[in-house]
Amino acid sequence: MKDSLSEPGYGRTNWRRFAVSIGVPLAVAGGLVIALEQGAIAANFAVSGTSFKLSATSLDGTGFTQYSDAIPQTTNADAAGRKITAMSGIDSATISNLCQTVTAPSPFGGSIVMRIDAGGVGANPTQADLDNKAVHASNLLIGMSDLQGDATFTNIKIGVDASTMGAPAAPNSAGPAVGGFGQQSEGVSIKNLKQTATYTSAGKFTLNGMHLHLFVGAKATDNECFAG
Repeated sequence: MKDSLSEPGYGRTNWRRFAVSIGVPLAVAGGLVIALEQGAIAANFAVSGTSFKLSATSLDGTGFTQYSDAIPQTTNADAAGRKITAMSGIDSATISNLCQTVTAPSPFGGSIVMRIDAGGVGANPTQADLDNKAVHASNLLIGMSDLQGDATFTNIKIGVDASTMGAPAAPNSAGPAVGGFGQQSEGVSIKNLKQTATYTSAGKFTLNGMHLHLFVGAKATDNECFAG
């Protein structure tokens, strides 16, 4: 017996097939939010290799570290199943006007874009806006391939042994090799942030004013956080 979902009639949508087609962006974007809030990403994780975009008008953090690392990846990896990624960690971060998008091909033509907006505080937020409306994250760890913005570092040290850096704790990473190149600073401020990443985790991620959108079709990519 065939159920009503398996064989669409003329002009109908095969919702089972549609669900499969958006499964990757849904799992990455929706599951990412849940895992970040709970800090529940397992130590033996492997990233999918699907990249996502993130933008913000500002990110202000304390306890910043940066180094390169080889993390397990299921696609586009080397023979050992790893991918070299730039890892950035922040003990505590406040993020204004956050946007996150994941894009996948649509079986109906065009693309499917999952977009999450949060932390809307406007162009000139007050301290109360930042305290109550912005996005807040602790023990934030990001694996990225590209980062753009206007950055200011406080008391930065460049060229330190990455394995000796103590902030932030990175329980979900295998950890940088001894002698690996690293840099760290007491504080970081990035304006007009644009970032392409494959992995993010946090001990706690508070998405104030979160709004999830789904865009499908030829112009769906117009709704990505940024072009390119």
